[in-house]
This record gives sequence, structure tokens and C-alpha cells, in this order.
Amino acid sequence: MTETTAGATRADVWLPFPAEEIDGLPEGLDYLFWDGGPEYPGDPADCVYYVVPYLKGSEVAVRPMDAMSAVQVVQTLSAGIDHVEPGLGLLHPGVRLCNAKGVHEASTAELTLALILASLRDLPGFVRGQDKEEWRSGFYPALADKSVLIVGYGSIGAAIEDRLAPFECARVARVARSARTTERGPVHTLDDLSALLPEADVVVLSTPLNPSTRGLVDADFLAAMPDGALLVNVARGGVVDTKALLAELESGRLRAALDVTDPEPLPSGHPLWHAPNVLITPHVGGSTSAFEPRAKRLLATQLTRFAAGEPLANVVSTTG
Repeated sequence: MTETTAGATRADVWLPFPAEEIDGLPEGLDYLFWDGGPEYPGDPADCVYYVVPYLKGSEVAVRPMDAMSAVQVVQTLSAGIDHVEPGLGLLHPGVRLCNAKGVHEASTAELTLALILASLRDLPGFVRGQDKEEWRSGFYPALADKSVLIVGYGSIGAAIEDRLAPFECARVARVARSARTTERGPVHTLDDLSALLPEADVVVLSTPLNPSTRGLVDADFLAAMPDGALLVNVARGGVVDTKALLAELESGRLRAALDVTDPEPLPSGHPLWHAPNVLITPHVGGSTSAFEPRAKRLLATQLTRFAAGEPLANVVSTTG
């Protein structure tokens, strides 16, 4: 806490943006800027609301958590929370963990469509041809008339389907943790994958990484996909068994477009870099101009609710 001239204390909030850059922050809180640097902006023990630095990795995210004895909320600016989970056991009971639902849907869905279209139409091959001054004409697959399976039908999965709508897909199937019905059709469970995979020309992974999804895309999952199918991963690298995927790519049976890998960052010399039929982007699904304004709006809304004692949005767990 920060002591005021009247002797009272005010609550510290750690932000990865300077407070003056965020419109609508409530008064009555002390805003300290920390974006993962070696020096803390204040005593971690005084922080009541910790906004985790974005894209700085688990080591940075967790580093101050053991000393945050007064923290009430840990807020990520990512949809996934796996990078902060190692630190949750360091916190006292009752700390709310909130994710950034609503921040990354547009950017991640855009990249998903870009990866699908670039892979199907072989845009990387055209770029290589341009570098060599080669005119690579030919016949290429279209997204039209393809069957697409979205594994992980949360807000990002729904945003991906929104953007698939104009492309005249033959079918979009949806899989999530729980079965339900949406305006666009039924959502199946993971138990239905064995029946859905053989019919999918494009499989999009947008699921969180958790114990039930780690290694979900293993040799059996990939073997169930039809010849020539495309696997698109905008989830987390750990959802896919890299060794099993490499075997399918090197055989030429499947294609892949990966925004995330396991390991990540993908080290120099890793065989995935030069595997056939793979397009790799360096985990940039949420790293666009759309991120900052949405992240700042989320923080202003969340902190206004926090200051007023109102329920927070996007609470995914509470420490016990």
C-alpha cells in the first residue's frame, strides 16, 4: 500500500501500460507501471491488482507472485492462463484469476483465416518463386466446399467461424469441453472427435492448454484426419505432439499451419522449420494493432468494477 498525506493507505495496481495511456481508470487506486523489467515499481506486498506483462513468458509473469501477500486479482492480457499457473500455488486463498476474453478474438481469428488461405493456396510457394523469379502457375485447393472442424469452441472459436461464413465452406463442426447448442449448430465434445476427424478437410485448434488438452493431437488424432487435410494451430504448442506431427508432415500425408509450437520459441535447427508442407508464424495471433485498444478498455472496465466492489468479468479460477 502507498501511504497518503492523511496517513491512509491506497491500493497499488501494477499495469503493463502507463496509467496515463488508459482512459477511464477509476480514482482511488495507485497505478504503477511494470512491463517485466528487472526492477519492480514498488513493493509486491502492496499490490492488490496484478496485470501480468504481455508476452514476457512464464518466468517474468510468476516472478513477483510469491511476494504478493495482499493481491486480490491476477489479470492476464492473454486468453490462455498456462503461463501464470505455476505461480498460483504461491498465492493466498481467494485470489481471482481473470483472462483477457474479448481482447484477442478479432486478431486471432484474422490470423487463422490467413493461415488457412495461405496454406491452401500455397502463398509461401509463390513467395519463394518470386525470390527465384519463377512463375509457379498451377491448380490449388480452395477453402470453398471444404469441411472445417474447430476444436476449442470458445469465444475465439466462435470468432473464427464468424469469419469463415463468407467462404462457402461445406460444413463447420464444433468441439468444446461441454456439449451445447448455438445459433449456428451443435457443439460436440472431445469424445466425438473420432467420428468428426475423418470428415474434416481443415482442423483448427483454438482450445486452451490444460491437462485434458495437452498432447490431444497425438498420432491417433492425426491418423484419423483424411489424406491431404490441413491442421491449423492457433492454441498452444503443447496441444500437439510435435514428433507425431513431424512424422505426418514428412510423409507428405498432412499439411500444417502453426502459430504456436512445442518447443517455443522454436530453436534454430529444429526439424519442424524445414518439414515439408508446414507454414510457421511466431506466435503472433494476438500481436496486432487491435490488441492495445481492446486490452486498455478491458483494464478500465475491470478496475472500475474492482474499485466499486462489483463482480469482475472473465474470472476463470480462484485460488484455494
